[in-house]
Amino acid sequence: MNYTFTELLWLLLVYSFLGWTIETVIGTIKNKKFINRGFSTGPFCLVYGFAAILMAVTTEDLSQHTGFLFIGCGILATAVEWFTGKLLERLNSHKWWDYSEKRWNYDGYICLQYSILWAVLGTLTVRYTNKLFLAFYRLMPQSFFNILIWILAILVFMDIAVSAAAVLHIKKESPAAVQMKHKISALTYKFGLSLVGYVERRMAKAYPVIMEKNEEIRKEGKFAEGCGFYKLFWLFFIGSLLGDIVETIFCRITAGVWMSRSSLVWGPFSIVWGLAIVFATVLLYKDREKPDRHLFLVGTFLGGAYEYICSVLSELVFGKVFWDYSKIPFNLDGRINLLYCFFWGIAAVVWIKGLYPKLSGWIEKIPKIWGYILTWILAAFMTVNMLVSGLALIRYDQRAGGPPAASGWEHIIDTHFDDSKMQQIYPNAISK
Repeated sequence: MNYTFTELLWLLLVYSFLGWTIETVIGTIKNKKFINRGFSTGPFCLVYGFAAILMAVTTEDLSQHTGFLFIGCGILATAVEWFTGKLLERLNSHKWWDYSEKRWNYDGYICLQYSILWAVLGTLTVRYTNKLFLAFYRLMPQSFFNILIWILAILVFMDIAVSAAAVLHIKKESPAAVQMKHKISALTYKFGLSLVGYVERRMAKAYPVIMEKNEEIRKEGKFAEGCGFYKLFWLFFIGSLLGDIVETIFCRITAGVWMSRSSLVWGPFSIVWGLAIVFATVLLYKDREKPDRHLFLVGTFLGGAYEYICSVLSELVFGKVFWDYSKIPFNLDGRINLLYCFFWGIAAVVWIKGLYPKLSGWIEKIPKIWGYILTWILAAFMTVNMLVSGLALIRYDQRAGGPPAASGWEHIIDTHFDDSKMQQIYPNAISK
């Protein structure tokens, strides 16, 4: 099923509201008083909405096979739950929920019982409820209803922004909170603080653990210290470069040919690897002292889910299949396979235990002034590079039997990135 962006936004809001309802009812029953369990103040829990949308757009190929659909939904929902838990812990240094007392739990954030429940709910969602909610959407007056959906979406994301500010303010000693205070005027800050204060009090009632004092000690004085924006950007940049080099050498050894493995039109950069390095660092940074088997299992599970999602999204956006594992045993729809999932697990261990400490130390040795200047120059370059690459891939797909260039940007792209050029950059891209 092909969804419009507004339809996906509608499903996001619906499932976010239903998720908030479930969480709030359960929390209210347990505490014997009304508890708003959402991250945001309004009646929306976006983790449910995001998981539902992810299932809708990534499991279409599995929808005719109940067993695969059940497994796929369970894996995606579990990955979203674990990722969300780790992200919130990174923001506040506390666990917002903890399943440690349940049997067959992992890391306290996920457990087998809930994974099975999410798999059941996800299967029902993809098979039945999406069609029901979309049928209701199409019965409504489209102009008015679309405007209403966009207004609600804007309000929800504003609510999320205020809630994120509250989390940063709760973590009073974090540099992000101090920086936020200095960047805005006194009057605006006073008004914002009162609003944030209300959200803080609401969060404290729902999640008392996040108010506990954070004992984490931060050092000062070095460039890109800790695991903030500057460190993560440099890891993304270096990871994209090294990932492309590794894949190129791997193809030369296994296939006997040199071929481009770049994601971008300018330079040898593999965005999939760069983002994977960032996600692995963010999610596993605090687990770096845990046993290798912990990192291996997390890397195997999340690496497989990440590669599957990247495959589906790149096909949906660009109309191209960039890799196909159909000929490799134990593959899932040709998008992932068990052997490469194990490679992700091994890579997670090697990265966190071996490469990250050394690379992090080298990054922190960059002089602060030059570090800031180079970061923003490279960030601008990578942003433009990704934008141009995206437009080039879109036109590459459109030119395959589509209409000729009509607008100015299409003519520019066709001139500089014709089919022969794109085939050279993306030799494995297959139209779907």
